[in-house]
Amino acid sequence: MTDDVEIARARPTRRATGTVTIDEVAALAGVSPSTVSRAIRDPEQVSLAAYDAVMRAVDKTNYVPNRVASNLASNRSGTVAAVMPAMSYSVFADTVHALEAELSAAGVQLFLGTSGYDEKREEQILRAFLGRRPDGIVMVGASHTEGTREMLRRARIPVVETWDWSDDPIDSLVGFSNQAALTAIVEHVVEAGYRHPTFAGWLAGADSRARARRNGFEDALRRLLPGEPVRVLDAGEHGISVEAGAWLLGQVREQHPETDVLVCASDVFATGALLEAQRRGLGVPGDLAITGFGDFEISRYLHPALTTVRTPDDQIGRRAGELILERIADPDATPVSLDLGFTLVVRESA
Repeated sequence: MTDDVEIARARPTRRATGTVTIDEVAALAGVSPSTVSRAIRDPEQVSLAAYDAVMRAVDKTNYVPNRVASNLASNRSGTVAAVMPAMSYSVFADTVHALEAELSAAGVQLFLGTSGYDEKREEQILRAFLGRRPDGIVMVGASHTEGTREMLRRARIPVVETWDWSDDPIDSLVGFSNQAALTAIVEHVVEAGYRHPTFAGWLAGADSRARARRNGFEDALRRLLPGEPVRVLDAGEHGISVEAGAWLLGQVREQHPETDVLVCASDVFATGALLEAQRRGLGVPGDLAITGFGDFEISRYLHPALTTVRTPDDQIGRRAGELILERIADPDATPVSLDLGFTLVVRESA
């Protein structure tokens, strides 16, 4: 290309702030400023010699590209915003790591916010993110405030909801059915001979996935054990924690002593319940079987190891990243819903 060898003209370039400008990089590399811009933005558009010269000049000057000007010109920010319930749980951390890997390989920066399982907080975070004009949005869950749904419709940018399933997604969806996964747990414990299950989770919050898991429990119980009372325990103000799981174990022993299997909405609760059962001298699964949800790393190392549901954490992040990049490249592409399924992991606890 002719501009690969075009020599930049010398002119005053350094800003009042003292930062290095693209003209100085161009002069040092012996190419035009437009060639520097193309070498940084899309290396395949320049020759190998020009690219090497530009990169040497960038390294020597510690040049930082002016993304604002580039974004204004392309009408893209080079960013994607993601909202997760929390980052303290390995399942969401795995999703974020896989998502970030996909985006960064394409030169897209990930912005991250956490909602604390609060849909109003999610709406506030998204409003702040949309003010920064991201090229796309990734969210956990398919249940949102109407304000969130309206904001995203008006934004007219790609949206990928994850970790859930819905017949009415905002745009694209990558996840699995939490209700079906909990149904699979109940089917397993009933087949194993348990007849008095109790469900335990955090139901006071706005976590739609916890509600879907409860629905799966109740539907399966009524179908498989007709006439059996529906026993449900809510962690309430205890939230999602190992301590809450220990508290739930105490509650099930006090309120529903006939329970022979405690079906937990998360491995976090199940871990706390299992440890508390052992502290009380109860045999698991002899006196009380326990199941979880999520297949956290610790679950396989507990004694007994935890029966649970393995969720496709990495796949969710990777496929969400692929979808958001495809939709950014082609805004007219048809939205996609991907059901990645789940795996029932049967171990010694139930």
